This record gives sequence, C-alpha cells and structure tokens, in this order.
Amino acid sequence: MPDVRTPARPHTPGDDTPTNDTAGKNGGPSASALLDFVRRTAADPALVASLPLDPEGRTWIRLDGPGGSEAWLIGWPPGTGTGWHDHGGSHGAFATATGELTEQSLAAQLPTDGWKTLELTDDVDRERTLADGRGRAFGPHHVHQVLNTSPDTHAVSVHAYYPPLPLMRRYSRTGQVLRLEEVERPEEWT
Repeated sequence: MPDVRTPARPHTPGDDTPTNDTAGKNGGPSASALLDFVRRTAADPALVASLPLDPEGRTWIRLDGPGGSEAWLIGWPPGTGTGWHDHGGSHGAFATATGELTEQSLAAQLPTDGWKTLELTDDVDRERTLADGRGRAFGPHHVHQVLNTSPDTHAVSVHAYYPPLPLMRRYSRTGQVLRLEEVERPEEWT
C-alpha cells in the first residue's frame, strides 16, 4: 500500500491547458497528458475512498504518474489551503475528485531568481472553482494557491507534475505585494 502522510505544514487546481502543450524537452508527459491522467484518476471511486481523511490536516498518498511524473491524491479538510507557491519549473495538472476547491492564481510570469519582493499589477489575479471531476493544467511558471473554502465538507483531488518537483517556492502576499519566503526541496517533505 502507498505511503500515507499527514504534513506538518501545507504541501501542495475551469478546464484550460497551457498553450504550446507538448511533451517536455526530455520526453516527459505534456500538461494535457497530465490533465487526462488526473481526471481519470479522480474518477476512480475506490482509489479516492482509500485516502484516510483527517479532520484537521491534509493527507496524501503518492501515486504512480505517467511517464515518470510525480502524482498525489490529496485530502483537504474544510478551511485548509496551500498558501501561495510555485512548482519549481515543473508543469502539471490537478482535478477535484470530491468536494470543491478554489484556485487563486497569477496571470503573470514571475522571474525565478534574483528577487525577494515584487509589486503585482491590478490585473493579474485569477480565481476559479473546481468541483467534482473538473480539472486544470498549468505551465512551468504557474504561481497559485489552492483552498477548500467549505466550512464543513472535505475535498479530495489528484495532482501530477513533470518533471517531478525539484523544489517549491513559497510566497506570502499582502495586497499586491508578493514576497518570496522560502524554497523547499523534496527531502524536506518526507
């Protein structure tokens, strides 16, 4: 049976796919292939039911993604979220299996290095709600946060990334100011 972990802190969803959606330069699955995978996986009721749900913290099971991708089945208690983050240059997709998730994202490509604080323009915010079966693909420069805003209902989702996450950058946001707070590496998530 796959590992089940409850994170000490957040780890890190409409239907759109990045343009120029081709396989990665090293032959990995495209964002649209990942979207297809997460939608099919989210439609597997036995798998979704196998995820233990914690009333206070997110839970997850690591899955075998297509073509060497990293994939996760994630449980979201009411009121939980990821905080603002990116995926270290990986492209990906996620789909809601049960419940409803809200994604807030930035429609702007941020520089990856050489900054600590950025002032965002007024027109970069996007928000979408993804209910049962809805999914979303994204490119390698995507910055977002995912939230379960329900006061009483768990959500479950499936996420896939390629290449497997080399790191995640975590941000804080106050108004239009985005600040890089930390860089997490995979060895810190176990």
